[in-house]
Amino acid sequence: MRTYRIDDLTSADIAAVRARLNEMDLGAGMDGLYWLPVPQQHLTPVQVAHGESCGPFCLALEADDDALRMELLVRARGMLRCECIAYASPELRAHMIDYLDGLLADLGIAV
Repeated sequence: MRTYRIDDLTSADIAAVRARLNEMDLGAGMDGLYWLPVPQQHLTPVQVAHGESCGPFCLALEADDDALRMELLVRARGMLRCECIAYASPELRAHMIDYLDGLLADLGIAV
């Protein structure tokens, strides 16, 4: 699995990230797991075509005790297996890494 991982965070950092993601209603129903929505402009043509049947599309973010791990696989929340589930394009990967880094910066967490 391709991932973007941020290590060596404090428990206060993780608590702040979890609180912010919960405020944004991004929880995935399991403690420490969140769904980060993929912006429409970064969906592939197949994902756009499958939007109603398979979407919404997201990346999974796991908040452990001292690290964040964002999977770089675009998941379809409405379907487990489909051709629309694929690794993030280079543009989406850069966008989501910038998004996560920006979230940490907004919370005053230096990485």
